[in-house]
Amino acid sequence: MTQNTAHLLVVDDDADMLRLLTMRLNAAGYKVSTATSAEAALNLLDIERPQLVLSDVRLPGRDGLALFDDIRARHPSLPVILLTAHGTIPDAVEATERGVFTYLTKPFDGKALEGKIAQALALSSPPSPVQSGGKSDSWQAEIISRSSRMAETLAEARLIAQSDASVMLRGESGTGKEMLAQAIHRASARASHPFIAVNCGAIPEALLESELFGHVKGAFTDAVANHKGLFQAAEGGTLLLDEIGDMPLALQVKLLRVLQERVVRPLGSSQSIPVDVRILSATHKDLDAAMADGQFRTDLYYRLNVVTLTLPPLSERREDIPLLANHFLVKLAAKYSKRLSGFAPEALKALATAAWPGNVRQLYNVVEQVCALATTPLIPLTLIQRALRVPSIQVLTLAEARQRFERGYLVDLLKLTDGNVADAARLADRNRTEFYRLMQKHGLTPGHFKPETQGNP
Repeated sequence: MTQNTAHLLVVDDDADMLRLLTMRLNAAGYKVSTATSAEAALNLLDIERPQLVLSDVRLPGRDGLALFDDIRARHPSLPVILLTAHGTIPDAVEATERGVFTYLTKPFDGKALEGKIAQALALSSPPSPVQSGGKSDSWQAEIISRSSRMAETLAEARLIAQSDASVMLRGESGTGKEMLAQAIHRASARASHPFIAVNCGAIPEALLESELFGHVKGAFTDAVANHKGLFQAAEGGTLLLDEIGDMPLALQVKLLRVLQERVVRPLGSSQSIPVDVRILSATHKDLDAAMADGQFRTDLYYRLNVVTLTLPPLSERREDIPLLANHFLVKLAAKYSKRLSGFAPEALKALATAAWPGNVRQLYNVVEQVCALATTPLIPLTLIQRALRVPSIQVLTLAEARQRFERGYLVDLLKLTDGNVADAARLADRNRTEFYRLMQKHGLTPGHFKPETQGNP
């Protein structure tokens, strides 16, 4: 992350100091957001994801160290620099031992502060390898998001990509685990070599071993020629073992041996072949439960799970739904040779409030269906409702919610008392005149609740 693009969050309850720091950092080319308390800073971090936090230690309520602890729990890779006019050696030691990047005492030298910021950014956002087209962010270009949670995941993915550590990608089906795996590969030193993905749950057990490790001619009845496995095909690059939780136990043993020895032995061969492959794995299953049940090997789990990245479900990144829907619409309109201009406001609201059990994959399928069926440039609500086939979450205003609750409460009381207003008012702890006024407001009459005339109010 370079100085002219980095986004910093500055936290200080001194308005003059906040203004001075903002001016200095803006002049250095940084984008600066500000907060005057730890609570305000954490609220802002829920909305946007800066590359560094610069905070005073003395803050109202929680201090800078407490703020750092909260940031570390939510955003482990986000560097924090603390400033204080009351610095002591013990404070500095405690801060650095807890993981604060550095600790400066006021009054500080402006150039020294800028130097520390540059160092922190260089460590937290290492340079990308050269990508086609020359754009440093092209590694993540296919991941469409403005969610702070996704920004945090991508920042961690960028750091992880610089190493060769095995990565376990977790998340519900359809959240984009394979897409994230491809992004990690593109951001790594292996980007010029193959990226290969295999779904361990989609290939029969009898064929999966041959698919992964290869076989020689005559190894089994249908082996009419030598076959190079996916480990060899991915040489120098990255192999994604998708749905690793579905891999049979017998094959887990053989995979563990390959990961330990870095060699594969094709079926029917007596020779082992060295392989240089980075392993990424993905699953939507609870592997901890699978290990407890004896369905997944603990030693293999720790080989694969050196680093974990978890993708949030679409329901937890709803701010991305309009962005993704419009992106898919443009892409699919070209596929179907249709001139589509966008979604009607009600249609977009229905998309934004749907449950999305199938996550981003389901959203793509819904947009593809409405594109195929659309007869007007603007996608209407009716097409979205037809494609979803599930009710949307109804978002009510506070006034609407109160009205709905109040009417339901009155109806329940009148049913309970068979339309006896005096009894219902007594249960509600209201006088009868006020209770009649509430009934009139909601169009309710006692006669509707009498046993002999009970009907729908």
